[in-house]
Amino acid sequence: MPELSRSQLVVYGMVAVAILLLGARWIRSGDGEASGGGGVSFAADSFAPGGEGSRDVVVHVAGAVVHPGVYRLPAGARVTDAVKRAGGLTAKAQGDSINLAARLSDGQQVVVPARGAAGASATSEGPISLGTATVEQLDEIEGIGPVTAQNIIDFRDEHGGLSSIEQLDEISGIGPSTMEALRAGLQP
Repeated sequence: MPELSRSQLVVYGMVAVAILLLGARWIRSGDGEASGGGGVSFAADSFAPGGEGSRDVVVHVAGAVVHPGVYRLPAGARVTDAVKRAGGLTAKAQGDSINLAARLSDGQQVVVPARGAAGASATSEGPISLGTATVEQLDEIEGIGPVTAQNIIDFRDEHGGLSSIEQLDEISGIGPSTMEALRAGLQP
C-alpha cells in the first residue's frame, strides 16, 4: 500500500473533522431544540404526530415566573416547557392553578397567577387564558357552566390548544350571544 504524503493526510483529516461537525450539528438539531435550551425535556411525549415538530410556536409567558417574556419553542411543546424557558416559577407562584401538561399554540399567552388575597378569583385579576385555564377557573365566568368548561378543556386538548376566542364557537353549548359575553373574561 502506498504511503500518503503529509498534505494528503491533512486534507483527509480536515474532511473527517468536517463530517464529524456536520453529523454533530445534525444530531443536535433534532435533540437540542426540544430541550428548550438546556433543561429536562420530554420530547417523546411532547411532539404531535404528523410532522408538526418542525414548526416553532411563539408564546408570551407572564405572571409569577422568574423571567416573563416572549419565547420561541418547538411545535408540540407543553406549558411546562414555556415555564421552564421563563426561568421557572417564583416562590409566590400558584403553579397548581395552571395546566402544565397542556400543549402550546402559536400566539398563546401563559399566565402564571401569584398567591395572594385576590388569588381566589381568577376573574378579579383580569382575563383568563384559554390555553391554561382549569375547569374551575372557566366555571367562574358568567355564561360557562361546569359541563361547558369541561367541553372547552376537551376541545383544547384535542386540538393542541386554542389560538383565538373565535374557536369557542365550534364547541357545543357556546353560541354567538355567549361568545360576546365571554370576550371580556377570556384571552387565547
